[in-house]
Amino acid sequence: MYHLYILKCSDKSLYTGITNDLDKRLASHEEGKGSKYVRSRLPFKLVHTERFRNRSNAQKREAKVKGWSRKEKFENLKLGI
Repeated sequence: MYHLYILKCSDKSLYTGITNDLDKRLASHEEGKGSKYVRSRLPFKLVHTERFRNRSNAQKREAKVKGWSRKEKFENLKLGI
């Protein structure tokens, strides 16, 4: 199972990623061992997740979401943040 996830960082920016182990990935972000982007914007809040059966579908969705503007992410995903 793969997950697409969106984090709201301390500077109010949004970070989108995919993983096959959401808990482990979030822990690595919290420990500063995740992406450089999130590492420099701690703390963060998990604001959205979606589940996929395979990596290919998760990557396609990630690419689509990353192509959206911040406003589109809020509207399309109904982010209540």
